[in-house]
Amino acid sequence: MTLTDRFAEALIRAHDAAKDDPSKDFPHSSYSAPQGVPTYAEALEIQTRVMAHLGSVGGFKVGPLFPGEPVIAPIPLRQVFVSGAEVPARDPLGIELEMGFELMRPPAPEMRSAPQDFFRPRIVLELVDRRLPGDGHDPLVKLADMQLNAGLVLGAALDGWDGRDFTTFDASLRCGDTQVIDGSVSVPGGSALENLRLFLDHVGDHCGGLRKGQVVITGSVSGCEWFPPGTDVVGLIEGFDPIACRITRA
Repeated sequence: MTLTDRFAEALIRAHDAAKDDPSKDFPHSSYSAPQGVPTYAEALEIQTRVMAHLGSVGGFKVGPLFPGEPVIAPIPLRQVFVSGAEVPARDPLGIELEMGFELMRPPAPEMRSAPQDFFRPRIVLELVDRRLPGDGHDPLVKLADMQLNAGLVLGAALDGWDGRDFTTFDASLRCGDTQVIDGSVSVPGGSALENLRLFLDHVGDHCGGLRKGQVVITGSVSGCEWFPPGTDVVGLIEGFDPIACRITRA
């Protein structure tokens, strides 16, 4: 069995345990991480195998990693929620406030130079979890595990967008009694559109490629803070309606 085989099998088992038997301890308490570190190509192949088991893709994460090899991680459609949803969890979830771009038309080469003709911005919350034991995993192990994504909450869209970039803006995120951010924030790398273009330049046909209706998220403006079931989450980005969810006990 190859390293790719071992990682894909371990992650599929962890996803299935999380979905099918919420009475059990969280999967990372039961399954050991495979020994070794995948290459970038192997990490993407592991994602492909896991997503073939999980089903349709609802969106993608993007971010910098290595020159010519960015973070590209699919988000399972079955873990996409709308604002106001109850999000089931057994253990604390990481919460990140982000800017996303929803593809509104079939993809075409022109979407890179004229994103306003193809995308609409959406405020989103990314949900983060751990499926393998331990902290501080190698970046390629995290990539193989779809960058620890556990789901996505979709908030309001900005219709009639003129293509302007999102760089620095006012935002707030409150989780329970914790005010995570409240004030001016910056998109990772300084440009949401450059992050979107980074994705478009590299995604190709990975996990089916980008399709109409999917959302590309461009990096957290709030860091990643962890909160337990029972937490109410409310976020706001300047120019958008608020976004909210509640983490509930699975």
